[in-house]
Amino acid sequence: MSFLLGVAIFVVALLGSIMLHEAGHFATAKLFGMKATQFFVGFGRTIWSRQRGETEYGIKAIPAGGFVKIVGMTDLEDVDPADEPRSFRNQPGWQRITVLAAGSFMHFALAFVLLFIVAAGIGQQATGSGTSVGTVESCVPANLTSGCAKGDPASPASDAGIRVGDKIVSIAGIRVATWSQMGNAIRGQQAGQVVPVVVDRHGHLVTLHARLAHLARHGSYLGVSPPLVFQPVGPVSAVSYAGREFWQMLSGSASVVASLPKAIPDLFAKNRASTAGGQVTSVVGAGDVTGQVLAARIGWQPKAELVLLIIASLNIFVGAFNLLPLLPLDGGHIAVVMYERARAGLARLLGRPDPGPVDFRRLVPVSVGVFALLVGVGLLLIMADLVNPVHILQ
Repeated sequence: MSFLLGVAIFVVALLGSIMLHEAGHFATAKLFGMKATQFFVGFGRTIWSRQRGETEYGIKAIPAGGFVKIVGMTDLEDVDPADEPRSFRNQPGWQRITVLAAGSFMHFALAFVLLFIVAAGIGQQATGSGTSVGTVESCVPANLTSGCAKGDPASPASDAGIRVGDKIVSIAGIRVATWSQMGNAIRGQQAGQVVPVVVDRHGHLVTLHARLAHLARHGSYLGVSPPLVFQPVGPVSAVSYAGREFWQMLSGSASVVASLPKAIPDLFAKNRASTAGGQVTSVVGAGDVTGQVLAARIGWQPKAELVLLIIASLNIFVGAFNLLPLLPLDGGHIAVVMYERARAGLARLLGRPDPGPVDFRRLVPVSVGVFALLVGVGLLLIMADLVNPVHILQ
């Protein structure tokens, strides 16, 4: 049930992001007096619509995007002469660029607000003191930064029966009072060796036995983590946190796009989680990860934080990707407007007439080709997420 709730939360957040994206285009177009005749979420057959003034608002059957219909977006469109003064193509270049960029701006604004909420409302993470167990890892991962992949062995702590909330008293006869002491005690033992682990469980001492595993570049591994304490911060610190995280997520989005060609061969590999293929996902994969987070046996604060970070990261990626100078993305249309204005400026300097708008008939094949490529990659990612999902929490 928790898993399905997580997926539902992600779907609702995705649809909300789409509505905000289109609202950005719509609001700026209205602000500049352009005529917008449709505002729809989704594609395909119309499920519901209502006419308000000159605009039809509605929902379509396929929730895979949305659109705002602004008259005269290109020179290919026939426009009623009475509407031509209010057409998109008849407006100054800076206004057209503002309308086109407003969708991505809404994604960025939403992400920043969510990151602010994480810091000011939920709090920033700090490791708890003592030796209480906050998390029992389910597996021995390939390395400390990768999640569990299919086929990874169970962690020593999980096999030994260590539970969340246990307070570790000693390891291999070495008494420990801090997490640092416990880490030194674990790494001081030989991997593969069975060691006694004494825990305080609800006031009773329980002796368990764990066969320590070996973790690359780490040494002997038990598979426990300390509890996390969340400390809300003030508005100024929250803004600073949101700015730092925003930049890191934006840089990460660029890395994901750059690694996509290398990641495709790994999408269906057994060890996908520990390869570049584990770093890229579709909306199906992101929804699955959100479901995993809500189904995980962790507190509400880490759950809420992870869900908000997933939604913020998705919005930053979509906002940035949409600004790439490729048709039919908004960034491609912005590039066309900038080319038109640069060409008009050069003609003015040379004393020549304005060449006018770009002939979109020449750009249609490029736009169709890029669209087909994006759909193909998207379907491939969806297929990989369905048959070879990445499990970050188990």
